[in-house]
Amino acid sequence: MRLLLVEDDDHVAAALSAVLKKHGFEVVHARNGEEALQAVLPAAESGRGPFAVILLDLGLPDQDGYQVCGRLRRLTATPVIMVTARSDVRSRIHGLNLGADDYVVKPYDTGELLARIHAVARRSAAPDSDDPATTGSTPVVPDAAAPLRLGPVALELSTRRVSVDGAAVPLTRKEFDLLALLAQRPGVVFRREQIISEVWRTSWEGTGRTLEVHVASLRSKLGLPALIETVRGVGYRLVVPAPAG
Repeated sequence: MRLLLVEDDDHVAAALSAVLKKHGFEVVHARNGEEALQAVLPAAESGRGPFAVILLDLGLPDQDGYQVCGRLRRLTATPVIMVTARSDVRSRIHGLNLGADDYVVKPYDTGELLARIHAVARRSAAPDSDDPATTGSTPVVPDAAAPLRLGPVALELSTRRVSVDGAAVPLTRKEFDLLALLAQRPGVVFRREQIISEVWRTSWEGTGRTLEVHVASLRSKLGLPALIETVRGVGYRLVVPAPAG
């Protein structure tokens, strides 16, 4: 499995590369944003195949990692894991909104990072188009042709598109899968463990924080904070807004 490591600290990169190689990864190291972008551009045409995962540090010398993520997302649907010391929720949400598939805070446990790498690689299928919001993942409800109507929200499961009051809202793969899962049974509480199992295809406990960040990101993007209700100690449920007037 080929992996692109974007990290400006050579000592950190060398240590992590050694661990990754022991676990069967072929690691390509980029020291800044431009090197990362140049590595991605020819990857698909290389006889060695494209990258399976991109590990992206945010503290790069030439440009902010958020900017690099946005540019990477326009070039490729390869899963991106942000690896950074920025631990606040706002930074996490911003990274996910830009298209990151996961967010790992330094210092991290190596086993945790490996588990996340394998998880995003496992979830990512071969893309059929260049649109990262519509590729690399199987819809939660693939056989439904008609859009789901949830008050002002419409979900087109076949095309993986979402709109609010007719205006398109771009979502990442996991954000769409999460919303589609909850939309199957409005008003029904989905346990956190169930959501993690069905959307992330894992029972790993460390995914819980990622779930919270994805829920917060969905509320922000849709502009409907009350759409997804937190049931304390249990999980989440989708609450369809009442018609206006």
